[in-house]
Amino acid sequence: MLLAIDNLQTYVRQRSGVVRAVDGVSFTVDKGQTVGVVGESGCGKTMMGMSIMRLLPEGGYHAGGSINFDGRDLLTLSDREIQDVRGNDIAVIFQDPMTSLNPTMTIGRQIAESVIRHRGETSAVAMDRAAEVLDLVGMPRPKERLHDYPFQLSGGLRQRVMIAMAIVCEPRLLIADEPTTALDVTIQRQILELLDDLKQRLGMAMILITHDMGVIAGRSDKVVVMYAGQVVEQAEIFDLFDHQRHPYTEALLSSIPQLDHSPRRPLYSIPGLPPDLTREMVGCRFAPRCRYVQPSCRTMSPSLEGVEDGHLVACYFPVGTPALTEPARSASDQADETTVSAAVDKVLTSNHDDDAPLLLLDQVSKEFEVSSGGVFGRKKSFLSAVENVSLTIAKGETFGLVGESGCGKSTLGRMITALDLPTKGQITVGGRDLASLGRRELRVARRDLQLMFQDPYASLDPRMRVGTILREPYAIQGLGSRDEKRKWIQELLAEVGLPANAVDRYPHEFSGGQRQRIGLARALALRPKLIVADEPVSALDVSVRSQILNLMKRLQDAHELTYLVISHDLSVVRYLADRIGVMYLGQIVEIGSADDIYERTVHPYTEGLLNSIPIPNPRIERAKHGAIVRGEIPSPINPPSGCRFRTRCTRASELCGQQVPPLVRFDSGHLAACHHPLRESTELGETVVVIRSTPHSEDR
Repeated sequence: MLLAIDNLQTYVRQRSGVVRAVDGVSFTVDKGQTVGVVGESGCGKTMMGMSIMRLLPEGGYHAGGSINFDGRDLLTLSDREIQDVRGNDIAVIFQDPMTSLNPTMTIGRQIAESVIRHRGETSAVAMDRAAEVLDLVGMPRPKERLHDYPFQLSGGLRQRVMIAMAIVCEPRLLIADEPTTALDVTIQRQILELLDDLKQRLGMAMILITHDMGVIAGRSDKVVVMYAGQVVEQAEIFDLFDHQRHPYTEALLSSIPQLDHSPRRPLYSIPGLPPDLTREMVGCRFAPRCRYVQPSCRTMSPSLEGVEDGHLVACYFPVGTPALTEPARSASDQADETTVSAAVDKVLTSNHDDDAPLLLLDQVSKEFEVSSGGVFGRKKSFLSAVENVSLTIAKGETFGLVGESGCGKSTLGRMITALDLPTKGQITVGGRDLASLGRRELRVARRDLQLMFQDPYASLDPRMRVGTILREPYAIQGLGSRDEKRKWIQELLAEVGLPANAVDRYPHEFSGGQRQRIGLARALALRPKLIVADEPVSALDVSVRSQILNLMKRLQDAHELTYLVISHDLSVVRYLADRIGVMYLGQIVEIGSADDIYERTVHPYTEGLLNSIPIPNPRIERAKHGAIVRGEIPSPINPPSGCRFRTRCTRASELCGQQVPPLVRFDSGHLAACHHPLRESTELGETVVVIRSTPHSEDR
């Protein structure tokens, strides 16, 4: 046994009281073992990891328990002794590499610091070691990168630097705290495979902290489920996924939109919010949100005990016990299912081909001038964000747009909502060309086009109360009297499930899920025809995510909304969308129905995206095979010639570098642009759209 945590209690003093962030946590980590720690935000996962490192925030202290690492209690070590352990025997990969790396130091110096501190090597030797570990973590041209600063690297490369810093002294225990949260699924899979490989090569043990059950399923040997500062379930990986015994674990897995989840069925959502950890709690902490709750659960606190060999659970009525029956579905649950099913039926039975499309994009491109130089500033460089995109979206349809960060999804969304104008091409909404409208006409047209932002906190003015935020669209458009506005705002709040008194509160007084509801209410204020939802749930916990997704479907049916959902989470898009477009480096490379994209994939890039999705099933996740997208997306300033995906494609040939592949029809409504598709077209030779590459800046 390498690490043993026994009854750990880590508290944080705040003005509002003492937060019991970690309150009696116990588990062990064996040599070479990966232990996954999972739970919602605020459950104590990160604080537990920081307790091991003795890196607590201001006001934090250890109130009890022990952390025994290789025979020594880390909580009893002096400051000097724990500094010898950090980075040498135990290392950590932090969640956000941009805020964890020093922006004033080169990455080489930051990696070399640990070698100088713990191994006593000279700067020259330490820099050689830094180049060695950068090569080990797959950094392109590692010796050249030593002198780069963090801002010069992409998110995936910055995360590789963080891993290099953590392993440079070959620690025996690695704590990975949400190491892939901010990354695309393709880069996420590369990083997780890298961690697996390094763990085997260096013989490390690892604590993998995450809220993603799919990541846990594919990488962990044992799982620790935390809720409200405590461990509620602990088991070997296959045992836990096959037989969840705690209602919280079962609820977490039920809340995840999986690829085989029927869009007719609403996702299960855990009601309420986690408890306030500054307050004394009586009974089971999950009882207020538990669908199996019994009267005794509210008066007695269960201890972590074994229900089977090696399977521990803190619950008086574990899932699957004979005394516990399946809870009756509430009237609201049944209503949700009826509403969602009706909405899906409406889309499936409508004939979009016979209807005039609500949105039409015809060969739309967008370029940004990013720099100028040369003699007298005559040389210019252009970033090709979107190039020759054509698509239609019918009234009442949900269209999903997927692809990696930097592929042009958000730029396309901004053009559709008239926040940006295309460099060329035409965007028509309801028969009106947005570019041809005057300023006053465009302001009126924007009533029909609303944007739902990715970060609900950053998109809401922190100095304005919610009532003022929701009143603003009416004021700008000159709509309604004071009494009418007040009535409309109360109706909006009721529709998105917020209390009437929310009008007098500020955004920071709400949880992340509640803020996203406010953002959705603001988008609905003018009763738009089309809502562009840009990563609407990426910043939310899985339990809150399911609530927002179900809400979006209910509102779509109630208001006959049309959605364009932009996301890198293909499971979310699968649940919401009727048709899906796959973007790569500014171009649409495949488009079709949800079934076409997920079950009859044509483009190698789409296949790579699908294979990169972490599936919350350890047997499926570990049996995966097929193409994985390697490397990082090229610069849109100087994209590859021919097929833009060819530099990362295993099927690329000489033809791919010479000719841009046209969009070809494979089935009715299923198009793809690939010289070497995964299957043959049913209508061979029928070219639908020819994608013409924009000349590079040097050709202008």
